[in-house]
Amino acid sequence: MWFRVEPGRGVPIYIQIMDQIRRSVAGGTLAPGEQLPSVRDLALQLAINPNTISKAYQELEHEGVVYTLRGRGTFVSGQASALSESDRLKRLDESVDKLLVEAYHLGCTTGEVLGAVKKRIKDREASKEGADDGRQ
Repeated sequence: MWFRVEPGRGVPIYIQIMDQIRRSVAGGTLAPGEQLPSVRDLALQLAINPNTISKAYQELEHEGVVYTLRGRGTFVSGQASALSESDRLKRLDESVDKLLVEAYHLGCTTGEVLGAVKKRIKDREASKEGADDGRQ
C-alpha cells in the first residue's frame, strides 16, 4: 500500500495517514489480518518523523481499525472490515461537499462537475476490467 501525505494541506499528517488507512479498509484494499508497513519503514517512505506514524497507528488501534502484536507489527482488525451504510454515506457526503467547494472556487458549472465525475467513474471501471482480464 502506498501512502501520500501533503504537509501544507492544513490537515495533520497523522490524520491524513489515518484517513487513508480507514478508506483502504472500508474499500477492501486492506483486508482483515493484513499487515501494515512498520512504523520505521513508513516513516522512511514518507520522510516524516516515526512518532507521527506511531500516533496514527495508536489512534487507529484505539478505534478498533487495527491491532498491534508486539515485535510482529500492526495488522488490520477483522472488526474494521466494513463501515456501516450510514457511515459510508456520511463519508461520501463529506467528500462530495469538498468536491463542490473546490468546483465552486474553480468556477466550474454543474455540467462540468457531473461530466468529470462520470468520466472518472468510467475510467476506473475500464481500468478495473483491464486489471481483471490480466489476472486470468
